[in-house]
Amino acid sequence: MRVWFNKGFSSLHTALRLIRQGADKHAQTVTLWASGAHPQALVALVADHYWTEPAGLATADYVDWCLDMCRQHAIDILVPSKAVQALVAQRARFAAQGTRLLAAADAATLALLDDKARFYAAVDCPSAPAPESLTVHTLAEFDAAFAMLAARHAQVCIKPAVGVYGIGFRRIRTDVSAMDVLLRGMDYQIDLPTLRFMLGQVPTWAPLLVMEYLPGAEYSVDCVADAGVLRCAVARRKGTAPGQGQCIDMRADLQEACARIVAQFGLSGYLNIQFRDGEQGPGLLEVNARMSGGIAMACLAGPNLPWLGLQGFAQGYEGLEIGTIAEGLRVGEVNQATVLP
Repeated sequence: MRVWFNKGFSSLHTALRLIRQGADKHAQTVTLWASGAHPQALVALVADHYWTEPAGLATADYVDWCLDMCRQHAIDILVPSKAVQALVAQRARFAAQGTRLLAAADAATLALLDDKARFYAAVDCPSAPAPESLTVHTLAEFDAAFAMLAARHAQVCIKPAVGVYGIGFRRIRTDVSAMDVLLRGMDYQIDLPTLRFMLGQVPTWAPLLVMEYLPGAEYSVDCVADAGVLRCAVARRKGTAPGQGQCIDMRADLQEACARIVAQFGLSGYLNIQFRDGEQGPGLLEVNARMSGGIAMACLAGPNLPWLGLQGFAQGYEGLEIGTIAEGLRVGEVNQATVLP
């Protein structure tokens, strides 16, 4: 089996290491290809073959390049990250030359998951509903949305409707000054006057969500799914202070929520679903249609999720042993220095 992971997040090397461990354990031969923006990518250390992707290609040209590489190297499975929506939209062209795409959904569904405003409006998840939110494009809209939500909830936050890494997310504070935020190291927080000043510098902007802030514990659930069926989900409860690590916490309500979301959107492959506890119970934050950066911590609890997802996609889940999950296990990650290629 020849599998290619195109350019993805920096933690991709961890997933390939786990797949290698799974293949070795089950005495199966898997040839791993990877590609990235530059020769020093960490994933080059664990892939059997590595390509530096061409820079500056238009999306359509990048799809053609991927098709050509799959054809030249007889790739059986492509696991796309970069340009995933465009690649999935051309799934038939890949299939015609013998390459299957391991992706969470079709292009339209992936676009819906990426847009939190649209996703929140569409998702039906009673056990962990999306937080109350309003979409704003102007300062006047922000002021109205903030006044309404602040009257209904103890805390309010803001974040882009489309984004990654938590970029743009801020909890809005009315009880501290801008200097407090700056000098006290109040990460991911902003005082209301400063936020209003920044928003007032432009007449309009890309959609921002003004939201109910969920103050409780945060959960990251690493999932493997198959055409709307949740095959495995390992939930990690994040620590509230540095050095606490994370705890494997297999809450029944979060398992139910993940299964419902997977079924509603017909999801497959690798997923990471984020929740946070609020005053009325857990709330849904987002669905990432990819493996998370912390998936190795989830795998310490038992199931090798990258291997399971690949094997289930390639050969089917019948007879594939998931294994037991070590409930309550406390996990963490340790950085390790290495020499780059």
